[in-house]
Amino acid sequence: NIPSSFADLAEKLMPSVVNISSTQTIKTTANPFPFEFPPGSPFEDMFKDFNRPTERKATELGSGFIIDEKGIVVTNNHVIQGAEDIIVSVNGSTEFKAKVIGTDPYMDLAVLQIIKTEEKFIPVSFGNSDKARIGDWVIAIGNPFGFGGTVTSGIISSINRDIGLTRYDDFIQTDASINQGNSGGPLFD
Repeated sequence: NIPSSFADLAEKLMPSVVNISSTQTIKTTANPFPFEFPPGSPFEDMFKDFNRPTERKATELGSGFIIDEKGIVVTNNHVIQGAEDIIVSVNGSTEFKAKVIGTDPYMDLAVLQIIKTEEKFIPVSFGNSDKARIGDWVIAIGNPFGFGGTVTSGIISSINRDIGLTRYDDFIQTDASINQGNSGGPLFD
């Protein structure tokens, strides 16, 4: 059956989907010349001052979802990898600092803990992907820029996909649109 609307489901789930903003310092050596002098060249010493290390702040944006009322969040590892500061935005407005409590770069997964006072969060639970069938309806929810969630719908196009990305390939393929900044966001049946 084609659902008449995903609105009730989206309204229920959106408070559990968060925006994640992480910052890190990128250190590079800037070389203003389109070439390098060979080692031992008399020009090497003359121009060494031009190869100064530089630093800049880089921000990564993504999504995640709350799996425990105490503020445990699951996201993609690449969203927070190398992060010095992590901010989790809940309901598009309230921001909390978070810390990494676990990562698996091979699975591209990360688990965060929101550092907070006594607030209780609305968790979602993991489904059983073994029950997923090609043709089942799904919705993807993301919170890409912290302004509130985005919802897209589609069907499961394929299961058990091996795309050579990790040593644990077993992906669910969907035709639900994935918006920019949705990395780490959930797929719901």
